[in-house]
Amino acid sequence: MFELLGIPPQVLLGQLLIGLINGSFYAVLSLGLAVIFGLLNIINFAHGAQYMMGAFVAWMLLSYGGIGYWPALFLAPVIVGVIGIALERVLIARLYKLDHLYGLLLTFGLALIIQGLFRNYYGVSGLPYQIPSALQGGQNLGFMFLPNYRGWVIVASVIVCFGTWFMIEKTRLGANLRAATENPELVGAFGVNVPRMITLTYGFGVALAAFAGVLAAPIYSVNPNMGADLIIVVFAVVVIGGMGSIMGSILTGFGLGVIEGLTRVFYPEGSAVVIFVIMAIVLMIKPEGLFGKSA
Repeated sequence: MFELLGIPPQVLLGQLLIGLINGSFYAVLSLGLAVIFGLLNIINFAHGAQYMMGAFVAWMLLSYGGIGYWPALFLAPVIVGVIGIALERVLIARLYKLDHLYGLLLTFGLALIIQGLFRNYYGVSGLPYQIPSALQGGQNLGFMFLPNYRGWVIVASVIVCFGTWFMIEKTRLGANLRAATENPELVGAFGVNVPRMITLTYGFGVALAAFAGVLAAPIYSVNPNMGADLIIVVFAVVVIGGMGSIMGSILTGFGLGVIEGLTRVFYPEGSAVVIFVIMAIVLMIKPEGLFGKSA
């Protein structure tokens, strides 16, 4: 096969695959943030900690309960989502009428507490989580080797992301959610329990973070800092796509993952900052984000 600017195709396509995998996590995590901010107006800085909790719950289910990957893919998001619902009812619900800064400070504090608790009990060295047997091995595509599990991560992320978009944008439930954001009193007058809907929405956004954590567990070591390392990048993705934009978060997440992967090939020194450079440029040209709506 031909070389592009002296780069062997195997290297280029390998980094493109890594970029798609990273983009899958960016997309699912930024989607959860966009759901919470777009529908609840809360900047959920605890999202990275909840992503980490998803990975740890999957590890605990396997280590303590003998429950494998496939049940954990459903159970871990439900468990972490329920914890998120409890936090929303007890703490976050008190902040809806206050400035965004209060929600940011509260969730930042929660993130530090959650990470500290897990760091205290499990350390920071990382815990292994085995790839399920059905997804071990890989496919020889001729020009590169595609691990089955990494292919599954991309497919699962695409299904979850666009399924969430369809539910919010194209169903009656989604219409009620969006209407409750704009005019909760009117929606409540039609018999819709708006506080319960808001609580479940926050729980769903948290569950998306936990789902990404379960997907990440077999690829990265399960450790308390895994969310802290990712959340800043994910916030940048959300800002670029447009705060609260569902489709913007999905497309920007996958797109920036690919750009980051290609940057590792052509300019490795810039791969760690390319997303933040793009964010700065977008904010100068279009402050509401690529897919955001003007105020």
